[in-house]
Amino acid sequence: MSVAVENISVFILAENRLLREALTRLLNKKTDIRVVGASAFSPQVVGQIAAAAPEVLLSDSAAIGLSDLQLIAEVRTAVPGLKVVMVGMEANRETFLRAVRDGVVGYVLKDASAVEVAAAVRSVAGDEAVCPPTLCLSLFQHVATQRAQTPSFHIKHSLGLTRREQQLVQMISRGLTNKEIASQLNLSEQTVKNHIHRMLRKLGASDRLAAVELCRMPGAVA
Repeated sequence: MSVAVENISVFILAENRLLREALTRLLNKKTDIRVVGASAFSPQVVGQIAAAAPEVLLSDSAAIGLSDLQLIAEVRTAVPGLKVVMVGMEANRETFLRAVRDGVVGYVLKDASAVEVAAAVRSVAGDEAVCPPTLCLSLFQHVATQRAQTPSFHIKHSLGLTRREQQLVQMISRGLTNKEIASQLNLSEQTVKNHIHRMLRKLGASDRLAAVELCRMPGAVA
């Protein structure tokens, strides 16, 4: 059951003006919620949100997507304790998991009712998370998979690999293909290929397996 919170301040970030206005009208009708600002995405929007100092940020995918989700980290830094809720979302597993990794605590689907949106605001303000039941299983499965994939060896910093490159070595050592790595990291397959190419050149390795063996050599394994 959600914890009762009085006078929750909300900032609405949405590209669609009709959506911003509709959400504003909806939430301002609630006695325990007040909208302290509403805007489309712009380079100045982080400053606007920080000045309004809301407890909850409601955003649609279009506004967040324009910053490639970097906006989430920026606003959470500018407004400590801010709870981010994404609304009007598709039931897409990869998008959902990326949002969770980036700090989103509420994920509301596009067919949600007005009552459900208001309930999501109250829930996250009360330190609860909100996600569709259809996606909860995905989250549990993802966490279980990540634990099962705990690296069996560590790479010393002396190799000069970036954190991403070290991650790639671990994934390659488990036999994952470029396509599988791209899927798990939410990257394009070409981006993965580019990362691996730079890593091989840095290590002086002829191929993926040679890179893994190099990292397993004495002095390279912690």
